[in-house]
Amino acid sequence: MRAVITGTGMYIPEMRVDNDAMAKVLDTSDEWIRVRTGIEQRHYAAPDEATSDLAVPAARQAIADAGLEPSDIDYLVVATMTPDYYFPGSAPFIQRKLGLEQIPCLDIRQQCAGFVYAMQLTDALIRSGQHERVLVVGAEVLTQFVNWRDRTSCILFGDGAGAAVIEQVPAKTPQRLLSSHLLSNGALNDLFLIPAGGSSMEVTPDRYQQNLHKIQMNGREIFKVAVRTLVDCAQRTLAKHEMTTADLDWFVPHQANIRIIEAVAERLGFPMDRVLINVDRYGNTSAATIPTVLDEAIRSGRIQSGQTILFDAFGAGLTAGAILLRW
Repeated sequence: MRAVITGTGMYIPEMRVDNDAMAKVLDTSDEWIRVRTGIEQRHYAAPDEATSDLAVPAARQAIADAGLEPSDIDYLVVATMTPDYYFPGSAPFIQRKLGLEQIPCLDIRQQCAGFVYAMQLTDALIRSGQHERVLVVGAEVLTQFVNWRDRTSCILFGDGAGAAVIEQVPAKTPQRLLSSHLLSNGALNDLFLIPAGGSSMEVTPDRYQQNLHKIQMNGREIFKVAVRTLVDCAQRTLAKHEMTTADLDWFVPHQANIRIIEAVAERLGFPMDRVLINVDRYGNTSAATIPTVLDEAIRSGRIQSGQTILFDAFGAGLTAGAILLRW
């Protein structure tokens, strides 16, 4: 058996924050942000919206899009780096709010590469025959974790959720997930992390004042590593099927920064008019970037049946991976 995406959905919170609004509270400007990141605006969750609250409407939309009922789902995978609570993860909250049966559910904490990791796991679950209909969600409320004193990082992130239903189909079905390539490199875990709050470092009053419980990142190094890693993951995944970027209809990279996306496309020799992008409108929504881009492209008619698509993502850890599929 093989796996195929049969439904998608997304949810973006109502509060829209453009660059001019950021400039009112930070030493920055619309031009400074757009030139360096390509971001024009982002959306923030309301004070009473947790990650599971964003995930549920996206998941409901994906289930309906697949022509299913919540009772048809037999496994739930949630990719998030911003769970509702430190523990348990967000998956049980999403399961309850969706009214799902007592099916297996779990969180994947692979940061911005979370959705790609979730897809690879789901593909394995379906191909093994253990499950037939899996709901995969990528959802984040990153605004709870950004350091508002750091203008170079807080401007990058937004909140949102995307979801996909993956179902079992016969092995020879043309439309299916084709292959994947995942990697991690713990030697680079200091490039992007939240230092305090885990078992390694308690959040004390002094550490709280230093914002050590918030996102810290080395943007310059991340840029170089991200470009190199995304290119490598794309090439390795395509090579498994003796394909090149010329065989792709659409490239769907993680939406961290438009300059990273442009550099990757250039190195791959892939035209920007066939790269799907929404970072300009939503910023970096971590595990939600790829499923929201996918959902928008399907609903706009850009993605058509029979086309070949490559997902490509990197995240803190360092974690990274690519998924090749035929729509």
